[in-house]
Amino acid sequence: MGLAHFNYSKEENKLVKKYIIPQRIVAVEGVDNAEVLLQDSPHQAAFGKGGYCTIHKGGCILLDFGSELQGGADITVRGVTKPEEEYPKDHPPYGKMRLVFGESVSEALSAIDDGNNAVNDHAIRDMVVDTCSWSTMRYGNTGFRFLKIEAVDCTITMSGVKGVLEYRDIEYKGTFECNDEVLNKVFATAAYTVHLNMQDYVWDGIKRDRLVWIGDLHPEVSTICSVFGHDESVERSLDLARDVFEIKEEDVETYENHMWMSFPSYTCWWVIIHRDWYMQNGNMEYLQQQKEYFYKVCRSLLYRIEENGKLHFSEKYFIDWSSRDTPYMEAGFRGCLIMGLQAAADICGFFGDEETKEKCLAAVKNVRKVVPEYAGNKQSCGIVSLAELDDAKKVNDIICNDLLKGLSTFYGYYVLHALAKADNVQAALDVMRGYWGRMLELGATTFWEDFDIDWAEGAGRIDEIVPEGQNDVHKDHGRFCYVKLRHSLCHGWASGPAAFMSKQILGVQVLEPGCKKVKITPHLGDLNWVKGTYPTPYGVISIEHRAENGTIKTTVTAPAEVEIVKE
Repeated sequence: MGLAHFNYSKEENKLVKKYIIPQRIVAVEGVDNAEVLLQDSPHQAAFGKGGYCTIHKGGCILLDFGSELQGGADITVRGVTKPEEEYPKDHPPYGKMRLVFGESVSEALSAIDDGNNAVNDHAIRDMVVDTCSWSTMRYGNTGFRFLKIEAVDCTITMSGVKGVLEYRDIEYKGTFECNDEVLNKVFATAAYTVHLNMQDYVWDGIKRDRLVWIGDLHPEVSTICSVFGHDESVERSLDLARDVFEIKEEDVETYENHMWMSFPSYTCWWVIIHRDWYMQNGNMEYLQQQKEYFYKVCRSLLYRIEENGKLHFSEKYFIDWSSRDTPYMEAGFRGCLIMGLQAAADICGFFGDEETKEKCLAAVKNVRKVVPEYAGNKQSCGIVSLAELDDAKKVNDIICNDLLKGLSTFYGYYVLHALAKADNVQAALDVMRGYWGRMLELGATTFWEDFDIDWAEGAGRIDEIVPEGQNDVHKDHGRFCYVKLRHSLCHGWASGPAAFMSKQILGVQVLEPGCKKVKITPHLGDLNWVKGTYPTPYGVISIEHRAENGTIKTTVTAPAEVEIVKE
């Protein structure tokens, strides 16, 4: 019969798997020959002599795979030993082992419901499983770097443990390199963070928040455009949001079920992402597939905006957690609404619809007539500046007051662009070094759901057992819905610096759909040189900038189909 008789899902899985050998042993208790697990052993149980690791009953071992992974672990067990009276006569023994996956050492050493909020949300990362002799079994599907294996009721002899990395096998086409190694590492880490989240769909996080949060997707898609170019996981995610949140024709004007938690800002981000995705890839056939839904969204948004700037949305003006339930939330929402309407106007222009385009641009002017308070929240500041709700230089001064305080890894992306808009790329470089770079100093190999610079005061590293008296940055902190160990340490929305470096430092500005026309406007700040590549549908653009005697010397090589405009 072969494979033809199966009823296959229309969703084709294009993920690949690679086996990762543990790099080091963090801790052991009741274990013999632990170093065996650091070797590249056969992925198969076998008879005969050889080196084996033995975890005695009640013992455990904590392994470090060296970097954050999305996937699970394969464990090859040679033997399970229990007293004969504990299993049936003439029946091979089996036993139970506990597996705890962790993004930090503290998480891998913490139990569910032990008071540290180490939860099994969206993916099971703490489990007690059966094991037996002569077996190679796969366990887990989560985000992790560390794995604790505990022999619960038996002694377990094993020949190998391998992490299983599940990922999209795609090329890193966009690159960035400069004379500052911290920034180089920030770019690489940001790119890897979003790559792990590019599964069948683009997730927010690989441990918790394995969801397509369309409002959170924009920094991820910006990074994907800058590093990978086109990838079908983006279109799957956009279409999922469209199809799940249906707008019936008779409900367009009264529509309140905006995308994800009824946040109208998230509906705006769906429009913004489609505009940006079309500018990057130039696929009009795909954009046309959104036309019916897009116009319903436009009508719904326009219906709720009065000429005097008053808005008639629900009170769910959420943009990100840091501004939620604060006096600054509306300002951020208005900025997001302006950006969504501007993107809608652009899309109408792509469709040749000048009438609706003008309506969207008129609505932008009306929304700008009201400028709510924003100065107490840097994330709202960033959006206010980019939406031109207030003067960019004025907003810049507010952001630069205690520069690294009050940032978020999500909307920090827009704060970086707001600084650049005020011609202050130097401050943006300092934010990436001092904020994202501080996570790297604490042992991060991917960027986190959130980070407050104050959490780093007296903190131990996430890849070590935190000494008594030191601050545990994972277990002791977090906020909102991500308190303590529920906090995700690989969140795609934190990847924004990679896109920022491509767009502002390398200076890539896409002027025409499909990257047909690209402007190169570098901003080096205190950097001596920077070079990199940017993906287009026709191949990569290679760029190099060097600061010489107060000027910047630029060299650009581009595919023949791409017109380059230098500034």
